Amino acid sequence: MENGDGHVSTHGTQLSVRGGKTLSVSVGDNALKLYEPAPKDRLRSACRSIVTGSSGMRLIPLYNVLWLEISNKRLVIDYAAQLSKTSIKLETWTFDLADKTEPLDEYQPEQFVSNVLKRAYSGSQLRKRAYVLINPHAGPGGAMRKWYNDVEPLFRAARMELDVVVLQKGGEAEELAEKADIDKYDTIMACSGDGTPHEIFNGLAKRSDAVHALSRIAVSHIPCGSGNAMSCNLYGTYRPSFAALAIIKGHVTSLDLASVTQGHRRYVSFLSQSLGIVAESDLGTENLRWIGSSRFELGILMRIFRRRCYPCDLAVKVEISDKQDIRAYYKQHTADIDSNDIPLINATVNGDSKGLPKLKYGTVQDALPEGWEQVKYDKIGNFYCGNMAYMAPDAKFFSAALASDGCMDLVTVNGDLSPITATKLLYSVENGKFFDNAHVQYKKISAYRITPRDQKDGFISIDGERVPFEPFQAEIHQGLGRVISKRGQYEDLG
Repeated sequence: MENGDGHVSTHGTQLSVRGGKTLSVSVGDNALKLYEPAPKDRLRSACRSIVTGSSGMRLIPLYNVLWLEISNKRLVIDYAAQLSKTSIKLETWTFDLADKTEPLDEYQPEQFVSNVLKRAYSGSQLRKRAYVLINPHAGPGGAMRKWYNDVEPLFRAARMELDVVVLQKGGEAEELAEKADIDKYDTIMACSGDGTPHEIFNGLAKRSDAVHALSRIAVSHIPCGSGNAMSCNLYGTYRPSFAALAIIKGHVTSLDLASVTQGHRRYVSFLSQSLGIVAESDLGTENLRWIGSSRFELGILMRIFRRRCYPCDLAVKVEISDKQDIRAYYKQHTADIDSNDIPLINATVNGDSKGLPKLKYGTVQDALPEGWEQVKYDKIGNFYCGNMAYMAPDAKFFSAALASDGCMDLVTVNGDLSPITATKLLYSVENGKFFDNAHVQYKKISAYRITPRDQKDGFISIDGERVPFEPFQAEIHQGLGRVISKRGQYEDLG
């Protein structure tokens, strides 16, 4: 918006432009305040996040402020306007700053701008440098449209530095991450589903300086796929524009990563590993990607009514097994979290490893370590181990998951439940009662080995990616990875 001729005075947290009427801009603890006694039509905005009082005061949350600058005797304010519950768009307000007609106070407009930016970013890095990898084939498609319409305008307004690559083939993100100049960027950003972040983490893990690379550059996620679990957990949303704003204002956060060994291979997992109903419902419905996340529910329902079981042998390094103890542990670790004062955890490196940390428990081909709990499951229907709470927007399977507590969360459920009981169990994931369900075994663990029995072929999922159907072993590395999160912890979509 523009104002007529006048003069400017600044007082550190306030900037006034005086003409026939007084228009002032000031900054409070949580909002940028714009005041005009008699608001004119040109001041109106469709932004739901702007609060307008009868006095003409308009409040823009500092979280939504992207940038301020003085340009050609104008104060320019770029901000993210929340037009609805599902949409954020860039808006710009401009104030004409006429030549001064009397001596100014000790504060200058530039100092006001600096002060507002400092408060608006609240310890988060300004002008982040991003290596953006767009997967145009993710989920139901549309990643390019979402990038250009919903995401890039916000990043440009926030003065981020962007190097953008449109991926052409599977595995390309892994190759690019392995070769990336980690000193050139603050984040490698995936515009995709959860498969591209998986590739990015594994590309960084292949480097000779893997530990340094994983702890140096943060991975971030613009949700453009079917599940979008990474964005749901880190930003509390599966909407691209909301995730973009959370990345702009977000904080670098430590993330536990798991090493998964299978045969002579070693993967890095940031999200989950599964065998059974969930793996089959994900990987076995690839032909239904066009319907989005609904394909998971359809796949699960089909297998529930078949009462599918997946016999296996399981050995686990258990840390906490009682649900009440897990509840108390989670409450203790989430109390009084302040994203501005969360120290980054440095992963413990065993031995003189130039790549990934040395495995504490060896590989799946070694003898089982002592002290692991061993169980033969004849009727298991779902083996699910996670490092994040949400696996999809309405699928909070791991309600006690923490970003960097050095534990994985293990869920096992029998497959011989009646269809009615199993269906109720499925819907308890959506209503938040899954953890307390008597049919759900929930444990905090640090390592495990699972060996399928009888079944010779099937689906095993690592971060939603299919791997061979054969025994595998996993162990956690506390704080090995870095991500950009909204507040230094997992968000709740509820």
